[in-house]
Amino acid sequence: MNKLYGLALAAMVGAAPAHAQIKVGFVTSLSGPAAALGIPYAKGMAAAQSYNAKVGDQSVTVIQLDDGSDPSAATRNARKLVEEDKVDILIGTATAPSSIAMSTVANELHVPYIAVSPIKVDVTDPKTQWTIAVPQPPVLMGKVISDRMKRDGVKTIGFIGFSDAWGDLVYAGAKAAEARGEIKVLTNERYTRTDTSVTAQILRVVAAKPDGVLDGGSSTQAALPLLALAERGYKGKTYGLASLVNADFIRVGGKAAEGVQVCTGPVIVSDQLPADHYAKKISGDFRAAYEKVNGGQPTDGFAAYSFDAWLIFTNAANRALGKAKPGTQEFRAALRDAMLSTKDLAGTQGLYTFRPGEGYGVDEHSLVVVTLKDGKWAYTP
Repeated sequence: MNKLYGLALAAMVGAAPAHAQIKVGFVTSLSGPAAALGIPYAKGMAAAQSYNAKVGDQSVTVIQLDDGSDPSAATRNARKLVEEDKVDILIGTATAPSSIAMSTVANELHVPYIAVSPIKVDVTDPKTQWTIAVPQPPVLMGKVISDRMKRDGVKTIGFIGFSDAWGDLVYAGAKAAEARGEIKVLTNERYTRTDTSVTAQILRVVAAKPDGVLDGGSSTQAALPLLALAERGYKGKTYGLASLVNADFIRVGGKAAEGVQVCTGPVIVSDQLPADHYAKKISGDFRAAYEKVNGGQPTDGFAAYSFDAWLIFTNAANRALGKAKPGTQEFRAALRDAMLSTKDLAGTQGLYTFRPGEGYGVDEHSLVVVTLKDGKWAYTP
């Protein structure tokens, strides 16, 4: 753990009172290929603790672990946090595969879990549900961006994305739009998070002659398809989901990334939103807390997801405290029930309402479309 996060956690834990504390187990990727995502998540968590460090009269202890961008490590971390550290709730992590791994542990050990990466939340029985996800679901993001494609006159798209759970989720969103008759998906090209070239895949995408290309990558590696498209003089429109909103993506993509349209949460362009937008004030609070602990303004959407996870957790914990004592299985269950009864909670990325049997708590109002112009995201309603 680097000095910044060690100090943030030490300041938060501080001089804990003798009475029972609420323990939060937070896992993210501070190393490995997903660190470009994981570090912003950690910065968002530090901002959240600065914004609100207590629940009622209870202090909150956060135990943060690095999963090294490895789902196996995420599994080990989750088990350690629950079985050894006795946390009341799990929050994390930076990639969909690792988040799915944490969800499996949470469901097995009956601990509430808030995923900060978009995953498919498997709810076969609402009574055994322990997982919810903060980000807007890829299928919903896919619907919003396909609506933009339709407005742009794009009828056919080429898809290229990661060969993992995230790529599958983005592709599923594109196919859902195809099933609605909005677009035709011509390709399904994949690459790994550690690849340094996607030339062969892009040659096949270009050969299909699509009107537009949907980039199903994330962060730095999401720039590879756009760089390859630019090298081949592709003139069609390019699109992506919230996973592209990252400073490293802009830095690596450079001019090749200019003009890409992305479906993302409102916090990215909060300064451009109307004054009465639900995300306006809380996004301002988030930015102030972020700058206080991290020494600068956020340049991505990932930090805001962990901040919103904290908002959901503290909102639910305030209600759960009246039913059970932290550190008990009864409190975990009460916290889970409270999370699943959250209603109209304003966050930086959405207006959250959760119900048993549903993994996500947002609708289309949680999304905006932004365009990369001169290296900055511009609100394009």
